[in-house]
Amino acid sequence: MVGSAAQRSALDGIRAVLGPSGVVEEARAMAKYVHSWRDDYGVSVPLVARPSTTEEVAEVVRRCAAADIAIVPQGGNTGLTGAAQAMGGRAEIILSLERMTRIRDVDPVNDTMTVEAGVVLQTVQDRAREAGRLFPLSLAAEGSCTIGGNLATNAGGVQVLRYGNARQLVLGLEAVLADGRVWSGLTALRKDNAGYDLKQLFLGTEGTLGIITAAVLKLFPLPRDSATAFLALENPAAALDLLVAARERFAEAVSSFELIQRRGVELVARHIDAGVDPLATAYPWYVLVELTGQEAPGTLRQAIEEWLAGRFEAGQVADGAIAASEAQAATFWRLRESLADALLKDGVSVNHDVSVPVASVPDFIAAAEAAIGEACPGIRPLSFGHLGDGNIHFNPSQPEGSDAGAFRAEKGRLNRIVHDTVARFSGSISAEHGIGQLRREELVHYKPAVDLEMMRTLKRAFDPQGILNPGKVLRADGPA
Repeated sequence: MVGSAAQRSALDGIRAVLGPSGVVEEARAMAKYVHSWRDDYGVSVPLVARPSTTEEVAEVVRRCAAADIAIVPQGGNTGLTGAAQAMGGRAEIILSLERMTRIRDVDPVNDTMTVEAGVVLQTVQDRAREAGRLFPLSLAAEGSCTIGGNLATNAGGVQVLRYGNARQLVLGLEAVLADGRVWSGLTALRKDNAGYDLKQLFLGTEGTLGIITAAVLKLFPLPRDSATAFLALENPAAALDLLVAARERFAEAVSSFELIQRRGVELVARHIDAGVDPLATAYPWYVLVELTGQEAPGTLRQAIEEWLAGRFEAGQVADGAIAASEAQAATFWRLRESLADALLKDGVSVNHDVSVPVASVPDFIAAAEAAIGEACPGIRPLSFGHLGDGNIHFNPSQPEGSDAGAFRAEKGRLNRIVHDTVARFSGSISAEHGIGQLRREELVHYKPAVDLEMMRTLKRAFDPQGILNPGKVLRADGPA
């Protein structure tokens, strides 16, 4: 909704600055930017700006700020909360960082890589591997998500247990502020106690305080050895006991510990790969465990075999398979990474990205299943996720044979039941996917007033015009 002459002039200026390859305006070409890939987010915008340098990003922001045009930053558009879509109600453009794809530096001595925001996560991983290093951020969308979006949402993934969330993997940052100034904090220092850690203001804030354009990432030694096992258990409590035992035995070599409910395996077998089940007998729950380290190849496999022999004898593990090759390990991981797609193909579900203290995961799952089952008889629970860091994707589906539209209308009520259960266990309603549009009102409901006021204070200070991703995380026009 561009109305004023000043706004039309600003868009003309953006076209001139970026050139034909830097602007998308035709409706069909804009569709992949305007609409979210899974949910029904997105309204039309007059153009999508595609700058290729930090200076071009800054110039676009300056022109938008002068004309009061809001900016929706976007990476790979793989998000799940509507954070990268326009909301309407005012003049807005989408600013895609996809052309900012330079890897500016790789330093294997300092274990750092400096990359621009549009570099695809898998490209970062591959470039690190070429240098004999590991960039450990790993998630299902890594072939299309970009590092700028990963940092703006503080992405998690399957190796948080060992390496931490995205914010733990950053040493320095470059960002464009709401008035078009460039903040260059691209330091590669491991220790810097000289004042506030300003980069944290942009990490996980979903483009509402500034637009990330580049980052200095931490790298790690590339593991020489790994072992992957797919194990069957009776319940989440047994999985938690196994996690404790694994960490006591292998310490930080435990890089991933993923919990999977049986129904998830059945969904992947039904919708994606009929031969996916690693075990001959079905069990209620599974864990996917990965160990990595610097030992000679084969050392960890032997160690986990010996350790699991004791777990079987103790009755802690019901069945299992240890990957005999990298290909078999990849098969185990494809099962885990296919869960979300299989769930999407199975009908309407109420998706939750929540976290509770690790020790509370079994009790949370039991309480949430009981509460939602009482509210909606026949609802089909599905829990999976990162047991090692307490992040569970609790995604129950509509009852068999029920009306999809009627169930979809119940999402708000069912969300509140699940999130109330999360609150009982002192958890978070968003573990790794962010707030965006989807969870904004829930954030208002569950965040303490002082937290919200501190967030609003930061927003007013960094973006007094409210042009950076308005309506995401916090309301664009009101007290929260």
